[in-house]
Amino acid sequence: MERGTTLFLKVTLLLLGIPVLALCAVGLPSIASNMAEEYEGSAVYPLFGIIYATAIPYFTALYQSFRLLNYIDHNIAFSERSVTALKKIKYSAIAFSVLYVGSLPFLYLIADQDDAPGLIVIGMVLVFGGMVIAFFAAVLERLLKNAIDIKSENDLTV
Repeated sequence: MERGTTLFLKVTLLLLGIPVLALCAVGLPSIASNMAEEYEGSAVYPLFGIIYATAIPYFTALYQSFRLLNYIDHNIAFSERSVTALKKIKYSAIAFSVLYVGSLPFLYLIADQDDAPGLIVIGMVLVFGGMVIAFFAAVLERLLKNAIDIKSENDLTV
């Protein structure tokens, strides 16, 4: 793969991380304080705790994607390191989905007070989005593992 293509993907990963980092640092605290005043229930703080916790697997997946692109740049894409990076991306996506599944009851409480059923749909989209990424990473991991096995068999026969 050309270096320009991986450079574009690395910049894209950076652009995916900056808004989430800014949202965690600046946006979420102000949103949480406004929501805590509006909804006197205790469902707001656990919800925002879960949202903050999902930043960890999100940034882990971004970092592993960045490492995977570095492996492609150095022509070691078909290695066990790439399989390990894909495995970590898969586990990060699963953790992301599990955390948002845990947030659904709190979203339900807030949506019930505000009479906004669309809030639960947004939460479910996040859960299914994470699961799609996990399944995709699992398929790529399996394909890469099979390609590495075929490559090692071919190296032994020559």
